Amino acid sequence: MSSSAPQFLKTTAKPPQLASDSANPRTNLVTIDTLISILSKSLLHPFIAWILVLCLRAQVTPSTDPAWILTVSYATVLTLLFIARIFNQRVAHGAPRTVNFVNEVVVITGGASGLGLLIAQMYSMRGASVAVLDIKDVPENSRDEVFGEGVLYITCDVAERSALEVAKGKILQELGTPTIVINCAAARINGFSFLDVPADAFEKTIRTNLLAAFHLYQVFLPGIIAAENGGTLVTVSSVLGQLSAAGLSDYAGSKAGLSALHRTIEAEFRGNPLIKTLLVEVGQMSTPLFDWVRAPNHFFAPVLEPVEVAREMVAAIDSGRGGVIRLPFYATLVNWYAVLPATVQRVARYLSGIDDAVTQSRQTSGKTD
Repeated sequence: MSSSAPQFLKTTAKPPQLASDSANPRTNLVTIDTLISILSKSLLHPFIAWILVLCLRAQVTPSTDPAWILTVSYATVLTLLFIARIFNQRVAHGAPRTVNFVNEVVVITGGASGLGLLIAQMYSMRGASVAVLDIKDVPENSRDEVFGEGVLYITCDVAERSALEVAKGKILQELGTPTIVINCAAARINGFSFLDVPADAFEKTIRTNLLAAFHLYQVFLPGIIAAENGGTLVTVSSVLGQLSAAGLSDYAGSKAGLSALHRTIEAEFRGNPLIKTLLVEVGQMSTPLFDWVRAPNHFFAPVLEPVEVAREMVAAIDSGRGGVIRLPFYATLVNWYAVLPATVQRVARYLSGIDDAVTQSRQTSGKTD
């Protein structure tokens, strides 16, 4: 790694503009995620619950009083659940590894737009060593303005094994051994019904969303394994890989395979405490990939701003932990959805409108290709 990379950017550096569509009115509506966020920081937080207990104690409420019993029981349950979550994280994914950006090199695929670009900008502003791989041709004289100062940009088709090998050589030479690999590369949604989707379009989606990840991990994982402090492998997948909505056979199939590939890698390296894997399964984001698709239900399935997802990902990576990130709230319920009776699943799909969303979006947008 280049020793000249500072821990923080110099104060004279011009901060890059974050690629976030904050003006999107769809994300300004009240959603179930907003309500749950408020509750989790108030009535559902153990600290707040114990404050209520202290308030009753200050009023000298007898221990036999129903209000006292109920409040103490409520606070105790919330505390036990809080401890159980921490225990579950530690048992399932082990102790977090130490992350020190003086020694870390971050590689981001699909980093020329959307979520990948935002993450690259965030790490660039913190002075981390960052390499971005994307098929887009970004002019060299504008790269500092787009990505941030010092980011190494490599025009590369990540689905080509030979191109990845060349890119790895450049990164090793200019930055050092990659220790944090974030796979954000993804193909646009085609939105054709199964019988109408062209074979070449299907193959391109599988190639970009799944085969590219296979090549990326095989090329860069050996370096992570050999690194003294290990590293973190991050896979950005989709909740659609599990919900498999109508009109998305290519996209859902590729994301289901991507999530399965990630879990297989996690299983193989579970015994190594220095190798952390982070699976990100999210719903619809306000990025060019989904620009023509309308969410079926904005209250239960809000459109995510990329900055929301990037914030959660960066926090998890910085903490050195592995695991799974699912956003928005409904995405956390997909495992429970899978065990519901088939009839209940059908009713839930009908009420959510998930299987009509793509067709209606195509008709509204006039999309024909």
